[in-house]
Amino acid sequence: MRYAETGYKLEVDLSRGNIEKVETDPEITEQHLGGQGTAIKELWDRVPPEVEPFSPENLLIFSTGMLTATPVCGANRTVVNSFAPQTNMYLHSVLGGYWGPELKHAGFDRIVISGKSPDLVYLWINNDKVEIRDASHLKGKGANETADILRKELNDQDVQVVSIGLAGENRVYFASIEHGSSSAARGGAGAIMGDKKLKAIAVRGTKELNVAYPKELFESYLRLTKEIYENPATGDTMADSYTDTFHHDNFSWGNARVRRKGFWSEEYEEKYVKFTEENLLRWTGCYNCPKHCHLLMAWPGRKNNFVKCFGRATYHMAAFKEHDFSYEITPVALEYGFDSYSTPQVMAFAIELYKVGILTDADLPNFPSDVKDRFYYLLDKIARRDGIGDVLANGIYWAARQIGKGAEKYDHNTLKKFEQVPLKLGKLNPPYFLMTATGEKMNVPQIEGSFPQDPLPTREEREEFVSGWEAAPNERMKQIFVEWEKKYDVTNEESCMIVDWNEIMHYVDDAVGLCAFVSSFRGGQFGGRPPYHIHNIPDFIKLAHGLELDKDGLWKIAARNRNLIRALNVRRGLRRKDEKPPEDHWAVRDHEFEQNLLDDYYEFKGWTIDGIPRKDTLHELGLGYVSDDLIKRGILTGDELPPSQEKQKQEAQKTGGASRER
Repeated sequence: MRYAETGYKLEVDLSRGNIEKVETDPEITEQHLGGQGTAIKELWDRVPPEVEPFSPENLLIFSTGMLTATPVCGANRTVVNSFAPQTNMYLHSVLGGYWGPELKHAGFDRIVISGKSPDLVYLWINNDKVEIRDASHLKGKGANETADILRKELNDQDVQVVSIGLAGENRVYFASIEHGSSSAARGGAGAIMGDKKLKAIAVRGTKELNVAYPKELFESYLRLTKEIYENPATGDTMADSYTDTFHHDNFSWGNARVRRKGFWSEEYEEKYVKFTEENLLRWTGCYNCPKHCHLLMAWPGRKNNFVKCFGRATYHMAAFKEHDFSYEITPVALEYGFDSYSTPQVMAFAIELYKVGILTDADLPNFPSDVKDRFYYLLDKIARRDGIGDVLANGIYWAARQIGKGAEKYDHNTLKKFEQVPLKLGKLNPPYFLMTATGEKMNVPQIEGSFPQDPLPTREEREEFVSGWEAAPNERMKQIFVEWEKKYDVTNEESCMIVDWNEIMHYVDDAVGLCAFVSSFRGGQFGGRPPYHIHNIPDFIKLAHGLELDKDGLWKIAARNRNLIRALNVRRGLRRKDEKPPEDHWAVRDHEFEQNLLDDYYEFKGWTIDGIPRKDTLHELGLGYVSDDLIKRGILTGDELPPSQEKQKQEAQKTGGASRER
């Protein structure tokens, strides 16, 4: 009997209309856990680097975490993976809500979708009964509108649906997959789904899910739930949503991408809180999670709608409008199926080009004069790929190069062809440089979180902090924090350790299905006492699945997943030259320092001087087949040295060459 996982995946070939229920290999679970881990193994084995994102051979994978749908509270995540149209690199997006647990109760751990349907379809999963159904009546429908229609059509309000809107149907590169209060938004997963002509996946599951030690696991569930409710450091502190000064004052948004320093004030905060509370129906959350972090809003003139994460701020900051503009436009954007990070930046980019004359009235006929109206105009143009919207739908990097005429100069904020969180800060922060430059997930919020962003003012406060810091992986990390006095004063070695821990925790969460807000994203920012951390997650894995792990074993699995994703991207052309954050992320830059920091990070990770995992590193992680492939392709020779030794070798060759010349 399999515990925590069902032991089955669903293979759907849309080109042939073929559906197969396939038993999975338990050894893959032991090596990669689940979620993102098992998905990347599928992508490595089945999608060669020459396969383009919009090829029928590309896979779109929905994977539940190992612990998803078990009594482990907060374990409800589904990871969506593929290759991104914007970057041709690994695509990673995470979905909360109820869909993943429903899939498990239907009897499947993941769905692997290949091929392309000739016509628009949706997938209907009712336990073991799985059908590909006509979706022509859903063409052009909004993402959440589609879910409502399908629940009525299937005569079951408990059906859980993921769906795309018009942006996904038209393969907009930053299209999202929507699921009520949750979105798989980053990376363009909605575009891949639209390319495959898959409008939605509706799931109803009523099967039991077995766990290894049910009594002990349920007791642990009760204890953790009580802790989350009662501990203000880990619980639901929604005041943070109202007073997010950092993001308003330090994000660069709007047409000129200027820093809005001093924008937030007590007066503005009071105003924001007032109109938010006046239009708030309730806070709600995901499956089996006591932390309610989604706002359900009843905004005048709009259908009741969930507002999520930074989506409640991104549109108004991009437009330089009052905060209520985000609440007004977000329901429209989510029905189209748009990522709320990239989309406002793309629209602000277009308005900026119009202001400087690169885009003209010929490109934007009947372009409104009011900024708010301009955002609605562009939103519709992009979703429909109409006129200039067809170019903007490819994201800022590609649009700038298609438009030309100097538009590249206004590509302020892309890294590896992808819009980043638009930071506008002062002095470079070394760990954040590394996370931004080298992260495979292309999104800092899915990398940061375990280590605090800022030091506490006094040593006494820092010592008090670490005295209860259960989440810290070792005493060395506590020592780093105690001795940390100035925000930017971190050694290269310490930066590497901090980033490695931050990454590892997110890779753990994305494999077991834990929400980052009860684990990897709450370690440092919220008192260092998240309910889940590197020391106790192995206990929950054992109680739910039966797999015996300690901290080091769990860390190694996460490192294995991290390096396999790195190899996926390396196989598609990623190299050191690509790992440079947008120039204006920080006001003060030091190229030599940044390059030395990259050298040290690559050495710390066991990679080459060009950022490629070395043969010995891959073998140590049980990824010998990966190094064999990279050697066969000529990407590795197998004899690569660590960066420090490689630099010494290069220096010696230069010196020797100079001596011979003399």
